Amino acid sequence: MPIDPSVAIGADLGERTFSWSASDVLLYHLAIGAGSRDGDNLDPAALAYTLDGPGLQVLPSFGVVAPTFHETDPPPLDLPGCDINLAQVVHGSQSVTVHGPLPTSGTATVSTTLTDVWDKGKAAVIWQEAVARSGSGEALWTTRSSIFVKGEGGWGGDRGSSTPVEVPDRAPDAETTYAVTPQQALLYRLCGDRNPLHADPDFAKAAGFPAPILHGLCSYGIVLRELTDALLGGDATRVGGFAAKFAGVVFPGETIAVRGWHDDGRIVGTATVSGGDRDGAPVLGDVVLDLA
Repeated sequence: MPIDPSVAIGADLGERTFSWSASDVLLYHLAIGAGSRDGDNLDPAALAYTLDGPGLQVLPSFGVVAPTFHETDPPPLDLPGCDINLAQVVHGSQSVTVHGPLPTSGTATVSTTLTDVWDKGKAAVIWQEAVARSGSGEALWTTRSSIFVKGEGGWGGDRGSSTPVEVPDRAPDAETTYAVTPQQALLYRLCGDRNPLHADPDFAKAAGFPAPILHGLCSYGIVLRELTDALLGGDATRVGGFAAKFAGVVFPGETIAVRGWHDDGRIVGTATVSGGDRDGAPVLGDVVLDLA
């Protein structure tokens, strides 16, 4: 069997030590669209993402990509008990929880564990959890992610469970749009994800897409930034965590519509394609921003 849950579940993927600088933070913010609107080069709120110095802040989603930020090879899939390849894999969901404001530079060690393998019939879902710690052992952030592996279910395993996030039955507290630039995926891939699906037209066509698609984690960062700006006054230190499911694809050149609601001490949201032939197509689902 290509996936052996008895080997995979609980497997320790080891530790890796990594460093990041303010330049990495700036590149990440630019790659998720910070500073792209007219006037942002003069706007103090936008410059808090894009200008190094004492005013620079770090959006918590940076913690998701920081450990692999300087990778130049496509992401490996050498997971214990899992004989799978990149063409089978779609990013299913992602969350990050921060244990305080992220520093603009530093060194940390991340330890990762495979926590669950779900059998969805025609696919498997593999879950990982990673904790990044400072040199003194202090937890900086925790991420949890899933990948959806096509064609690898059906062994009769646990199907897993999930509770959909319901948005309030009223007008959103904020509604914004972000126009994805034609070079957005080419810029974002410099943040450590060189999967050719996001850059190589021939690879994308072989995978069933008419053109390269935007990284799911780029959409994830865009939506978090839009919600932070619209509902938290642009203050990234007020974000305690962010979670979403990847519900659909975005092509560079499309526009993402983001809606957000204050809801019982948190923010819930939606993200869809706006305009064009795919107007209303889902981008992210079960969007939850937890407050610090």
